[in-house]
Amino acid sequence: MAELSVKHLLGIKYLNENDIQLIFETADHFKEVINRSIKKVPSLRDITIANIFFENSTRTKLSFELAEKRLSADVINFSAAQSSVKKGETLIDTVNNILSMKVDMVVMRHPNPGAGIFLSKHVKASIVNAGDGAHEHPTQALLDSYSIREKLGDVAGKNVVIVGDILHSRVALSNIFALKLQGANVKVCGPKTLLPKHIESLGVTVETDLRKALNWCDVANMLRIQNERLDISYFPTTREYTQQFGVNKKLLNSLDKEIVIMHPGPINRGVEITSDVADSKQSIILNQVENGVAIRMAVIYLLASKIK
Repeated sequence: MAELSVKHLLGIKYLNENDIQLIFETADHFKEVINRSIKKVPSLRDITIANIFFENSTRTKLSFELAEKRLSADVINFSAAQSSVKKGETLIDTVNNILSMKVDMVVMRHPNPGAGIFLSKHVKASIVNAGDGAHEHPTQALLDSYSIREKLGDVAGKNVVIVGDILHSRVALSNIFALKLQGANVKVCGPKTLLPKHIESLGVTVETDLRKALNWCDVANMLRIQNERLDISYFPTTREYTQQFGVNKKLLNSLDKEIVIMHPGPINRGVEITSDVADSKQSIILNQVENGVAIRMAVIYLLASKIK
């Protein structure tokens, strides 16, 4: 059986193209499973997985939990927001306590970049990074690429623009790594204040005119404005941001071609995209949600097969 080149999923930058193709092929299989009347397989009956979320997350956490249960794993959910972490317990203490319960895999979201890497060096369990600060969110990038592949047949050679707050977005960084690895052309578009200074060094081009970017692309991935991360004002008002970088149906219909609209969610309806765009036939947002479960099943299954 083909296997991943890594023991943990810490970020896309540690994967190679074969890893991504293997995850996609495995996800194809699991997508069939989750569309059957009996949606469970006994693949991971003897594996225990702890979901440790030091930051609030509804969608990612639910998606991982559903993926784990579909594979028949035993699941422990740990929300650090309501835990001893508030009393000053360290990351290592928390995880060691959980590992003493004989956990095989840890799915972790943490506000600090590199938390998963730090953890992987100190504990025996396999680590899946469910988002670390503004650094990476690998499963989101995988499900985004998988959704493009499903819609357009292939990722290689496609023009993809990522629109919005690139500076604070772990989704943007993971997506850039994943898309470039698969041979896509990537542009980023947003206010200059929300574009990292040396972003071109990642092999992407910058476009500050949204209409030009949309006319160029096959796929537009619209990022959420992360108000919780904006400690200073990066643009005058939300209304002004929407006028310059929001997509509405009128703009979409005025383009030279039909493009695919994506959004990692949750959507600020009326800010990044209007409701009629989110709910249009050009949008694959709900496909992304469904594919998220299949991709996370694939990642967990492939990493579990390496647990000795």
